[in-house]
Amino acid sequence: MDVGFIGLGLMGRPMALNLIKAGHTVHVWSRRRASMQPLLDAGAGDCASAAEVARRAALTISIVADAPDVEQVTLGPDGVADGAGAGHIHVDMSTIAPAAAQRIAAGLAGRGVAMLDAPVSGGEVGAIAGTLTIMVGGDAAAFEKAKPAFEAMGRSVTLIGGAGAGQVAKACNQILTGVGVAAVAEALNFATRSGVDAGKVREALLGGFAYSRILENHGQRMLDRNFKPGFKAWMHQKDMRIVMEEAHRLGLALPSAAATAQMFNALVGSGMGEDDSIAMLKLLERMSGGEGA
Repeated sequence: MDVGFIGLGLMGRPMALNLIKAGHTVHVWSRRRASMQPLLDAGAGDCASAAEVARRAALTISIVADAPDVEQVTLGPDGVADGAGAGHIHVDMSTIAPAAAQRIAAGLAGRGVAMLDAPVSGGEVGAIAGTLTIMVGGDAAAFEKAKPAFEAMGRSVTLIGGAGAGQVAKACNQILTGVGVAAVAEALNFATRSGVDAGKVREALLGGFAYSRILENHGQRMLDRNFKPGFKAWMHQKDMRIVMEEAHRLGLALPSAAATAQMFNALVGSGMGEDDSIAMLKLLERMSGGEGA
């Protein structure tokens, strides 16, 4: 396939590289020229705008920070809609509010472009390995056409429902992962402050009903004090903001998510927004006068 890729940050760069490795022809554009260079070195086509990306490819993909960025690269001047031809499909893999995804999809549909919202889970590690979980909302026929690109980037690809459904699934994912990170950080900090070997506690818990991938992977990274970002804390804060805004719109009580959202606010407010979200452990240590104080 001829695929256009817009947004070459922590996640986008390895995802685009995996498309090239899978044999797809990839055309790239990013607001920061330096971000494009690894893709150009790998053989990607050099584009001067999102519109040029869309002119060169029948399928474009974006993964950017938030809804205003998605709107800018799709519907703004020199955006995807300005360069797209008949039958063009745009896949947005950013994490944005479901209502925003629906609004952007409607705007693109009005200009002859089908949109799929396809946020991902798996972090930088999954992006590099091509093992992302991809949650998709939109038209089933467009999904089938885009599937070869999805399969180059992810191991689990699921069409959830209509426009915005992928973002609903991602919000659910962020509730579970956000609350999970906070819970693991609380447990390990509790063990340490109790004078017990937190590594041994984790080892014991992995054998029971408390097992989770977060305890297994992020728990070990917390013990190793490896806070190098695979998913930055400010991004998880943004995602939890989306969750709480949607809960407010729907009139839903999400008490665990609400408490976790406040913890991420405190984490970012404490100057750790560029750390991985597992720096939640450092925040709890500071609050309790421990190692991170």
